[in-house]
Order: sequence, then structure tokens, then C-alpha cells
Amino acid sequence: MKLVIDKEALGTMHRHAESTFPYECCGFFYGNDGQVRDITQAIPVENSKKGDQRRRFEISAFDYMQAEKYAAENDLALLGIYHSHPNHPARPSEHDLKQAVPFFSYIIISVMDGKVAKTTSWQLNDALKFEEETIEHETTLKQ
Repeated sequence: MKLVIDKEALGTMHRHAESTFPYECCGFFYGNDGQVRDITQAIPVENSKKGDQRRRFEISAFDYMQAEKYAAENDLALLGIYHSHPNHPARPSEHDLKQAVPFFSYIIISVMDGKVAKTTSWQLNDALKFEEETIEHETTLKQ
């Protein structure tokens, strides 16, 4: 799958990732789904993980319901979840794989020493393994 990310949506994700460093951030992204996933909005949510948020994130059931409601009310598709990896590569962990569901794209933002270093996206394939997606953007994306 190919993703095209609006510069404002990407900026929202990157600012959120840097502002929560050294903890993981998380949020949803929305847009239109077709041959290409066109991401037009990103909305941060609170990392509700109890304990060490440096290596884990969790999104509450309430936030999931709100995300689905927002998508329906705004005629958008809820396309996936983004989260950060503080001082860690932008590759999915085993924990990420265990939490993943089909259809969603998973954007991972590597933040090294407080600055975005790389942004990738992943989706489950038919074998339930992560497959990297292609990202295009309106501005220069750190990769």
C-alpha cells in the first residue's frame, strides 16, 4: 500500500512525537482509502499505558470509540495509528505486531535524542506479518 501524507498531518505527528520524548506518543490518522491511502488529518491521543511509557503505548477503548465517531461524523476513513519509538528504530516491535489488526496502517516515528529521525509505515499482510508501506508526502520527510 502507498500512503500520501498531508504536510499538516505529518507535522502534527512529528510535533507530538518530539513533545512526548522520551515517552511514546500515539494517535490516529484519517483520510481517504483507495489505491492510495490519502492521509489528511492526524489527531493525538493520550498514551494510557500504565507503567513505563518509554517502550509501550496503549490507547483506551474510549479513545477508539471517539476516533470511530470522529471519522463517521467527518466522512473520513480511520486509516490507522501512529506512535513513536524514543531512541529506537522506526521498525515494529514484537509488541506492535501482537497489537496490530488487519486493514490499519501503523506509522512509526523514530525519535532520537528528542528529534524525529525517521518515519515509516507498516501493514499486516495475509501471513499476519508486517510489510513496509511506501510513504509519499507534500514536503521533505525525514527518512
